[in-house]
Amino acid sequence: MEDYKVKLDVFEGPLDLLLYLIKRDEVDIYDISIERITKQYLGYMEAFQVLNIELAGEFIVMAANLLYMKSRTLLPVDQQMAEEDAEEDDPRWELIRQLIEYKKFKEAAARLRDIEALQENLFPRVPVVPEMTENLLVEEVGIFDLIHAFQKILKRLDKKPEDLREIFEENFTVSEKIDYLLKVTSSGVSMRFEELFADVASRAEIVVTFLAMLELIRLKQLRVRQESQCGEIWIDRAENSTPLFFGA
Repeated sequence: MEDYKVKLDVFEGPLDLLLYLIKRDEVDIYDISIERITKQYLGYMEAFQVLNIELAGEFIVMAANLLYMKSRTLLPVDQQMAEEDAEEDDPRWELIRQLIEYKKFKEAAARLRDIEALQENLFPRVPVVPEMTENLLVEEVGIFDLIHAFQKILKRLDKKPEDLREIFEENFTVSEKIDYLLKVTSSGVSMRFEELFADVASRAEIVVTFLAMLELIRLKQLRVRQESQCGEIWIDRAENSTPLFFGA
């Protein structure tokens, strides 16, 4: 597999990831399990590493903080070191407070966007064909949703019995998989995310296929969508996409 590093122009931060995990599990912020959310967070960090995705240093800092809080929860209260700034005995409290404040900020920003959209409707303008967003998110499908779907594909492969094709594994490149994805989506028919990996035979092939999909999304050749939050992911060929040539 070629050495390929994903670079995203717009990327959500560690608090976005934690809020995503909380929302996905449908739990109250005040009832988060440090042990569970730390395990899930580290799972995403591992997936980012497998995909060679560059992460901001704040992701590493948050991972260290979660591990520290987890270690505190494992100790009896009388054996925990006193902290000067600690206002509560519960080591989760500072994180909960950060999440609540950040959630309020995001909701306020969303309301401002809604108000702006409403004002645009009140003052007619010359119709303009909307351009696709510059970041990886398309129709509320974010990088965390895609990584979650990627993790499920890997787990599904791990449960299968060993295959001889895994032993004599082919070497795939991102460019080859880009060509493949452009061909299978050329008909214009929507495909489920899982369908892109229906014939993969190895972990390496899954990784390369996923990287190729991310690259095509970045190049505005593919679009991803969900009909409901945390629902099934669908892949569409982008309208008016410019032909690409990646073949040798």
